[in-house]
Amino acid sequence: MALIAVSVGALVGYAGPLIALGALLALAAGLWALTNLEIGLLGVIAVITLLPFATLPIKIVFTPTFLDLAVLAVVFVYAMQWMLGQRRSITLTPAHGPIVLFMGLAVVSFIAGKDNGPLTTNLLRQFAELLLSIAFTFIIVDYATRREQLDWLVRWLLWGGVAAAMLGLLLYFLPPEISERALSALRVFNYPSGGVLRYIEDNPENAQRAISTSVDPNVLGGLLAMMGGLLAPQLLAKKSVFGPWWITYPAFALVLACLVLTFSRGAMAALGVALVGLALARYRRLLWMVALAAAVIILLPATQEYVAHFIEGLQGQDLATQMRLGEFKDAFILIERHPLGVGFAGAPEIDIYLGVSNAYLLMVEKMGVFGLAVFVGVMGVVYGWAFRRRRQVYADEALTPLWLGAHAGLTAALVVGLVDHYFFNITFQPAGTIFWMFVGLCLATTRLASHPDPLPKGEE
Repeated sequence: MALIAVSVGALVGYAGPLIALGALLALAAGLWALTNLEIGLLGVIAVITLLPFATLPIKIVFTPTFLDLAVLAVVFVYAMQWMLGQRRSITLTPAHGPIVLFMGLAVVSFIAGKDNGPLTTNLLRQFAELLLSIAFTFIIVDYATRREQLDWLVRWLLWGGVAAAMLGLLLYFLPPEISERALSALRVFNYPSGGVLRYIEDNPENAQRAISTSVDPNVLGGLLAMMGGLLAPQLLAKKSVFGPWWITYPAFALVLACLVLTFSRGAMAALGVALVGLALARYRRLLWMVALAAAVIILLPATQEYVAHFIEGLQGQDLATQMRLGEFKDAFILIERHPLGVGFAGAPEIDIYLGVSNAYLLMVEKMGVFGLAVFVGVMGVVYGWAFRRRRQVYADEALTPLWLGAHAGLTAALVVGLVDHYFFNITFQPAGTIFWMFVGLCLATTRLASHPDPLPKGEE
């Protein structure tokens, strides 16, 4: 007790009461997460949606993020379940092999390109986070082997997305000085402070963009597009896992409203593609809902600036689109010189750079054409296996909305990848983790259609 008292007193004295309180709460949350895999998964979801870029206020060789700690807690509990004999077999899917191949190719690319830039502890940490994010797919599949587990996971993913949307709307409609002060208070967790609010073309004279706590409005837009795709089938489900209709419909409206206010054209288009896909696959009524939402956005006087911004992007007239087109051109130059990729450290020549606002071109830059081919193969297996099992899924009315929602959310992320990079950018760990969580969710729902009976107690 004396040692604990001295330690807490020293922490308060050196770091201040606010940091000390945050550290103690984080320690308590971490110990709680180590007692149950679901608590750890809940922590991962909460961090991704509410504090995606928070880090510890102290440095331990490197500065660990909250997401690092949450993911490692899940991995630790999962490993302990194996060691204690609570798990005796791993749940496999046709995509496991291609995903392992993709991870192996990423390691080879990292090693081959390590001399193209400084090999810092931060780079090593970020690459390790990438591998952990991809491997998280396997934990999701191995966890959601029963219907109640799948329902629980989807429900909390949706609550996390709705909470992020509500926070984004609150910060958007508060007076700018109050929102700026509130977001700047997160600097204790290494968030940026000062000039935090974002505007179209970073010009304060233009419309403000919703960011919640995601720092970048496009990152928030991508998250909300995925959550919107996951939530949309629940609007038409006979029994929504999210709750009664008077909760489900307002929740979707909140997600959609915040997505619109991010002014992320790629994310909005991605959600539209996902919803049209859902309508063509199963729910024809969604076409009318999409048409109504589009008409409201186009015709309302309050959204005319948004419509004009969208049209400028399609015509390539605004600065952001022109910069993207320039990045695409530069990316093709790098790919032409290095079709096998340059790794994750940097570009080997000074007249080219590593980075482009397109996840697939970025993948080719880092891992070469073979890396992109393997990734396409992974996605092909995920969607191909789902297509082959569609009849078994449609025979189960309770599983159908979950299955369609998971694939709609993943589809939205893949469409966003055409105009943004953060799902494969190692500096955006939360975006990569949620992407691979959705891959695991798709595989888990398809597997449940093939194996509807729960596993024996000792093999869950």
